[in-house]
Amino acid sequence: MHAQATVTDKNLAAVPRSRWYRIRAIAFWATTFVVVFELAAGSVWNLLQIEWIRVQLNHLGYPIYYTYITGVWQIGGAAVIIAPRFPRLKEWAYAGSFFTWSGAVASHLLAGDGAESWRVPLVFSMFAIASWALRPADRRLPNAELAPETRPLAWAVPTGILLLLLVVSYLTLPAVNAALHKRLLDLGWLTVPSAPPGQR
Repeated sequence: MHAQATVTDKNLAAVPRSRWYRIRAIAFWATTFVVVFELAAGSVWNLLQIEWIRVQLNHLGYPIYYTYITGVWQIGGAAVIIAPRFPRLKEWAYAGSFFTWSGAVASHLLAGDGAESWRVPLVFSMFAIASWALRPADRRLPNAELAPETRPLAWAVPTGILLLLLVVSYLTLPAVNAALHKRLLDLGWLTVPSAPPGQR
């Protein structure tokens, strides 16, 4: 009877641990989805040089060719973060994402912009930190000696998700352009209230 009670105690002790792992996994994938989606959407916006990006870079004093540099790195970062294994590259991708968004915060602060301008990149940098901190063991650097993933399904799922996010980012571009055009006018970064792109 005593042995049975011990087993039950171990089972009860395992329940909170398994619940914690489940919560942690859900939190990891939720924050990672936000990070990867923002990187994918940002790459589309930068590579297509939508009005929001052009006006914002002009406002902050950055050259327009900067969009091509960040657009390429953002799609690379999204691919690395969602791909299986490659923990060392993931460290670089997370660091690059954090530098991108914290750099945006610093740029807006140094330009004298209010919280309405730097709040969003600050939130994305916090999502990047949370995703990095919650990642499972096979995505962490101590396991850098792991061999690259060779199972096709392990690559198919993240590749499919990334492609889906890129397509969604591209297809929602007209609505995004219209909404961001209004935001540019509200912020005072665009002085001529011309029609948003796609409605001219």
